[in-house]
Amino acid sequence: MEAYKRWVRRNKEYVHSLESLANGLTWLLPERFSASEIGPEAVTAILGVVTAINEHIIDTTPTQMQSGSVEPYSFPYSLCISAIKDLETLVEVAAQHYYGEDKKWNFIAVTEAIKVLVRLASFRNSGYKMLLHGGETPNNEKHLNFSSQHATGGFSKPGSHHGPGYYRDVNGQNPWNLEGRALSALSRFGENARMVSDPVWLCRVQHQQAIMEPPSPMVERMTLSTLLSEKGFHGALFVMGEVLFITRPLIYVLFIRKYGIWSWTPWFVSLAMDFIGVGFITQVTKSSHSGKQQQFGLTDSEKDELKRRKLLWALYVMRDPFFSKYTRQKLERTEKLLEPVPLVGLLTGKLVELIIGAQTRYTYMSGS
Repeated sequence: MEAYKRWVRRNKEYVHSLESLANGLTWLLPERFSASEIGPEAVTAILGVVTAINEHIIDTTPTQMQSGSVEPYSFPYSLCISAIKDLETLVEVAAQHYYGEDKKWNFIAVTEAIKVLVRLASFRNSGYKMLLHGGETPNNEKHLNFSSQHATGGFSKPGSHHGPGYYRDVNGQNPWNLEGRALSALSRFGENARMVSDPVWLCRVQHQQAIMEPPSPMVERMTLSTLLSEKGFHGALFVMGEVLFITRPLIYVLFIRKYGIWSWTPWFVSLAMDFIGVGFITQVTKSSHSGKQQQFGLTDSEKDELKRRKLLWALYVMRDPFFSKYTRQKLERTEKLLEPVPLVGLLTGKLVELIIGAQTRYTYMSGS
């Protein structure tokens, strides 16, 4: 396994090219979107799992310079979520083939429930940070203002509690500590001198500094009680928004099991959960800019994730009953309009066929 990891990390560009080519060719497999689709979907699922494993190997490449706090080993939640998402379409197709259209929703509900549990565990393990791409991408960016500790000019006040990631200067010393300030000043003076060889006094200072510096502590993740005590109502809104995002697909499937795919009730309940969840997070971030205390500040990745979640709302036009009543009619009219045009009509017909075929699969349009 280690040899395979080394090969993937050395040839990651080649691996990415092969994966893209293979995944593209799966759409040309025979019997795609037909009654007997287990074989093609099995191939697609296997390729997806292999791709997820390779991405995990590349993302976990050890660096030569290990800096910062020591991270304890954690379960690969992102890899697990990616593997489940790659297998869920195969589960749906197999369940429909062997148990029928109605009973397949039982298996889909079980799959969604497993994803909910893994995502909730990932949400908790990350210190209640926003899930990126449904948890498939680890959220490792640090929030500069995610702590409610009082600060002055970016420095913690003397005597205040030092949480995880509290400020240290570039030399690793606590700037509010007298010895730390002295040693840091001496170290910076020696670096700025740009001497060919370090003088004896500087070597002694650096040796003392290395002795005085405690070992890197284990990373302390934010707990739910700490988040709620520090952020209060805003923290509760943020957690509720993420929980709504995580549980929305499961609730949607459970309502489909009860009311049927042609009912508007699951459609509207799912849409309402999406609106409310994003609304909670948006309200929290807006209030942080207008309030006196900085409650929450989203990183660039989290801002992109919020935009991605809003773009996923476009999938509602591809879900029944909206699709059957409105979207499909528009597509068929467009196909008939462009059918006489050479080449364009052919491509449009193939595209509409792929869209209608993909729409029949819950997992392709679930956005989960």
